[in-house]
Amino acid sequence: MPTFTALLKRFDANGEKTRWTYIEIPITVTEALRPGQKTSFRVKGKLDEYVLERVALIPMGQAGSADSAFIMGVNAVMRRGIRKEKGATVQVTLELDDAPMPLSADLMACLEDDPKALTFFNQLSKGHQNYFSNWIEDAKTVETKTKRITQAVTGLALGMGYGEMIRHFKSRKE
Repeated sequence: MPTFTALLKRFDANGEKTRWTYIEIPITVTEALRPGQKTSFRVKGKLDEYVLERVALIPMGQAGSADSAFIMGVNAVMRRGIRKEKGATVQVTLELDDAPMPLSADLMACLEDDPKALTFFNQLSKGHQNYFSNWIEDAKTVETKTKRITQAVTGLALGMGYGEMIRHFKSRKE
């Protein structure tokens, strides 16, 4: 498992990454984990003693430094776990995380009650299934989670993918 020291940095104005806290991942590390990889991939490991699972390394293309082609976002939960902010150094240990992404247990239980929605859901690619699952699991309240599950099952029963379902329910509010 590659281990290195990294500096916590923060983007100012940088598109969708504005105000992200992140670390740069040395090319030697990404090449050891996934030789020749140019697209995002998941890792697990540690930031200091804080355990990481299912964290994405994101390619930076031309924006990365000469010795870094990937970054890893360090969200607020991680920063609280390591008790560090921008400007601090952190000890990083990473390894490849090929474990399948778990789907929302609540969504899957509700889909069992609607065979048409479940059949359509099972026809979607794993990535598209994850869109639904992550959206539901990212809900901060029980009410929001319930609303999202209801919308997902309804949309899936109507044969809608994630984006189409989001647009459908958004247009009904306006």
